[in-house]
Amino acid sequence: MLPGVSTQTPTLTGGTRLDRWFQITRRGSTVGREVRGGVVTFFTMAYIVVLNPLILGFAADKDGNFLGGGPGDGSNLAVIAAGTALVAGVMTILMGVVANYPLALATGLGLNAFVAFSIASQMTWADAMGLVVIEGLVILVLVLTGFRQAVFHAVPAQLKIAISVGIGLFIALIGFVDAGFVKRIPDAANTTVPVQLGSTGQLSGWPVLVFAVGLVLVVALWARKVRGAILISILLTSAIAVAVEAVGGFGAGGADSPKGWSLTVPSLPDDVISTPDFGTLGQFSLLGSFSEVGVVAALLLVFTLMLADFFDTMGTMTAIGAEAGLLNDDGAPPHTERILVVDSLAAVVGGAAGVSSNTSYIESASGVGEGARTGLASVVTGVLFLLTIFLAPLVAVIPSEAAVPALVLVGFLMMQQVSGIDWTDVEIALPAFLTIVLMPFTYSITVGIGAGFLSYVLIKVVLGKLAEVHPLMWVVATLFVVYFAINPLTAWLS
Repeated sequence: MLPGVSTQTPTLTGGTRLDRWFQITRRGSTVGREVRGGVVTFFTMAYIVVLNPLILGFAADKDGNFLGGGPGDGSNLAVIAAGTALVAGVMTILMGVVANYPLALATGLGLNAFVAFSIASQMTWADAMGLVVIEGLVILVLVLTGFRQAVFHAVPAQLKIAISVGIGLFIALIGFVDAGFVKRIPDAANTTVPVQLGSTGQLSGWPVLVFAVGLVLVVALWARKVRGAILISILLTSAIAVAVEAVGGFGAGGADSPKGWSLTVPSLPDDVISTPDFGTLGQFSLLGSFSEVGVVAALLLVFTLMLADFFDTMGTMTAIGAEAGLLNDDGAPPHTERILVVDSLAAVVGGAAGVSSNTSYIESASGVGEGARTGLASVVTGVLFLLTIFLAPLVAVIPSEAAVPALVLVGFLMMQQVSGIDWTDVEIALPAFLTIVLMPFTYSITVGIGAGFLSYVLIKVVLGKLAEVHPLMWVVATLFVVYFAINPLTAWLS
């Protein structure tokens, strides 16, 4: 049992006991706001139930086998989706009950791609998932020994603000990209412009228009201070999307259909309830990878997973706490250790369930924007994930074009924290700048944090102010040097 965690079982009968358990009134919220916030968070990240199988399900391991079984023709996707929803539901509920924090967890994007294309290609899927379990256990040890929290407290307060602002820009970019509003220029195109408006430099296609309508709607509702603005906009925009698809029949987007929906095609399902298959659960081998690729290479892979997971969560929980007004004077959220313990366990459970490392989701900020301030919102989100195991067809009704306008709005809200940085002080302003801009520019929270940390230490060194650098910042900066050089190091060692 975690220190300070009550052994009392929370009850949902009686508003007073529910209020005391989650400190709803103390944090200036209501049960209604928490429920709305939990629902909104679910809608903005439910895409992972569809996307994670697409990333993991079509990648073969070194023996040519596919995760969840099958010939790699998509028949294994339902199995991965069931495991994805199960782990996300259980761990998000645990975050709410144990840490009382409005933070949802699910399979980490980026981490799952690294597992699929950089790890599983060198070993079996079971071996790859075993490495994920090891990574989670290592982080759990670092939390329980206090190292992870110590690193968090060693980071200057204004650099923490920069992390929150950078994440705000990052999730706004995620919203624009997922909606097809911003697109990457194909490598074959004869241009030096890396991204542009739409696929041709102009907006085209009804799905993008649906996103634009949703963005206008959520901004208008928010400006009018309408309660439930984000949730209302998602539901109304989803209804518009269903109608548009019913008339136009655009289908899924892709190279052959650039004007289609980016991920989920919004149509009413034929079936409402489906029978789950948890075939990936327990499909991991804890030490098999060491015999497959060698001890040094396996440890480097674990290190890469760990460092990305380690700092992504630190940045995410800080950004959520800042948006919710839950940070203390040191820029730390309440029950930091509990948050980090649950997050570490999520990595372990994700690997053991065969669906890749689970981690905290910045999309939780959309629920915070709707008013969520406590773990009750996480419980609501987690329950909805568990229902998704059986009601997956209903989740497919809501396209990303209808959900991601919330991320753009939340990006604006988080951007407002930028005024807390002293831009006249180059010693903190330059590291803050690099932290903020490199998160969206590299599509990685970890890269932004690493650049900020390294530049902060470098500036102190060249100015002869070594004594102002916390000892743990030296340790972290060294680790980031290894992180950025991981590919040449791996190639050299192999």
